[in-house]
Amino acid sequence: MVAQMTKAPKARQFRTLFLSDIHLGSRAAKADWLIDFLRYHHADTIILVGDIVDGWRLKRNWYWPQDCNNVVQKLLRQARKGTRIIYIPGNHDEFLRDFPGTHFGGIEVELTTIHEAADGRRYLVMHGDEFDVVVRHARMLAHLGDWAYDLAIFINRLVNYGRRRLGLPYWSFSAWAKLQVKQAVNFIGEFQRVVVEEARKHDVDGVICGHIHHAVIEDMDGIRYINTGDWVESCTAVAEDFDGEMHLIEWRRPVALPADPKRRKALDASDAGSEKPARAA
Repeated sequence: MVAQMTKAPKARQFRTLFLSDIHLGSRAAKADWLIDFLRYHHADTIILVGDIVDGWRLKRNWYWPQDCNNVVQKLLRQARKGTRIIYIPGNHDEFLRDFPGTHFGGIEVELTTIHEAADGRRYLVMHGDEFDVVVRHARMLAHLGDWAYDLAIFINRLVNYGRRRLGLPYWSFSAWAKLQVKQAVNFIGEFQRVVVEEARKHDVDGVICGHIHHAVIEDMDGIRYINTGDWVESCTAVAEDFDGEMHLIEWRRPVALPADPKRRKALDASDAGSEKPARAA
């Protein structure tokens, strides 16, 4: 059950936050939404699960607005204040895979990590592109798919522009379209299966990943499968509380922000969010 928040949310402290697929450098990245999310969600540890920076798009066309700087600065400030931040690169920011064990401004770079939750469960944390056959063995096809995804996101922006004009809430056309294509649904299912098998090989209780932009928490054959989603389509994160329980959080901004800076500042304090506790499938 998703609880809708109708008033200004209170800041919450978690043991761990997991974020992935932010795609800074892409016009579709909702960096301002993420900044809002981080105002109200704090953690002792933040694990960035890949594709935080979109190197593929930056190579094609440089795009780095102030919101992207704001996200980076926000994370660096949290690292300086004592938050442990681990960065696990994905395929879009694979240039960082050459620097495992390196610290950048207090942010640790690791290829994968094992996260031990407060309840003793152990999770393999990785981006997940390692198990995407297209990314590993057909890079040109992967880039073509990336361009097609850009088109879907562009359509998504047009659809939501119209919805805002009609006073309707945000709706992800791209996420909906993906789940209407049988091949995409089959790919998601196969991806989940092989990632769960990898977790079993590591003798852990679960796996936390990103990559496919499909947020979910479910149990699969005795292994907890967690996908953090993204900050392009769904604006989701996974949070571990101090009892070790995992929560899937969806973040929603107001439909329209007023042009007046004072009114925008007041409205920022009443961002809407929703939280979905983890449940077994």
